[in-house]
Amino acid sequence: MLNNVAKVRKFLKSYYSAILLSGGGQVNEQECEQQRWQAAERLALVLNAGGLQRMSARVLAVFLFTGAETVTMGDIADRLSVSAGSVSGAVKTLLSTGLIERLPAPGSRREHYRLREDAWPTLFSTQNTVVHVMLQATQAGMAATSSGDPAHHRLGRMRDFYEFLLEELPGLLRRWQGRQEVT
Repeated sequence: MLNNVAKVRKFLKSYYSAILLSGGGQVNEQECEQQRWQAAERLALVLNAGGLQRMSARVLAVFLFTGAETVTMGDIADRLSVSAGSVSGAVKTLLSTGLIERLPAPGSRREHYRLREDAWPTLFSTQNTVVHVMLQATQAGMAATSSGDPAHHRLGRMRDFYEFLLEELPGLLRRWQGRQEVT
């Protein structure tokens, strides 16, 4: 985890240094597009350093940076210069986490996908399930250790943290939804 944080910090330092050195002069449309997709790849590196698989991170970056309403797996493969097979696994991962959705595309033989409007709250909602499973595993670990055991103490701290998350996440999501309704 600390190694990933160090990588992200190093990346961000070089990224912002490059922005400052670029001078902000006039750029043409092609340069803007190139900068857009370079930024997408940089975000993918950060997402990867944060734990997302590399291809899933790159595909998610395409969804975030595309100017199109929907994209196909072929569009993504072309944008990333990779095989459709490698995109397929990443799309399945992003579908299963609730970040993207499949859409009907009348007149098209290809499946179309887009980033869900509620992608981030949906992702956190699915985290509730993960948090609950972690809490159960922690409780089982505590039951398997005695109260004087250092492992029991560490597991207790872990349990307390996951109980806190389960209590706080629903309210956090409600506050987020309320904020979105205002904007």
